[in-house]
Amino acid sequence: MTCAGGSAGAGTVAVSFVGPDGPVEGELRRLWNVRFEDVAPVRGFGSFKGQRHFAGSWWFATTRRHVGFESWVERDQLMALDFDRSVVGVSSQPFWLTLDCGPDRRRHVPDYFARLRDGSAVVIDVRPDERVKPQDAAVFAATAASCAAVGWGYRRVGVPDPVFTANLRWLAGYRHTGA
Repeated sequence: MTCAGGSAGAGTVAVSFVGPDGPVEGELRRLWNVRFEDVAPVRGFGSFKGQRHFAGSWWFATTRRHVGFESWVERDQLMALDFDRSVVGVSSQPFWLTLDCGPDRRRHVPDYFARLRDGSAVVIDVRPDERVKPQDAAVFAATAASCAAVGWGYRRVGVPDPVFTANLRWLAGYRHTGA
């Protein structure tokens, strides 16, 4: 993404997350090697009367721990990650990214951080296609550029195929750790 003062890259991106000893903040280009698959969420999953989405926790069989989600679409993507043999770790709401775009600063919390078997990483944003507005697309593009600058992959995913999801839900009932 080209911002009003340059392009978003690892040098202009701040990251903040919850480390084992409390909050940590710094430049992404210096902190890219943190085990973000093990960090706590940087924000909670609120619940209130009349909310239009469904938040909860998914038992991630791969890591034998719960991983949070804020919608059924996120849960379905999380289920798919749990069946992906290349994924060895996942965290939800892993960090805040602060993108310095000249006079504009944009803050964004990706939905998931996934560590892959080969040691690489991928950052995932989940948003149904019809709900991606131009300002969201700009943030996703800046996030993708920031991830690429530190050698991470990036995916923006939407609603998975309903037949695939139905089968995944059924199979998830039989999922065991190490399966």
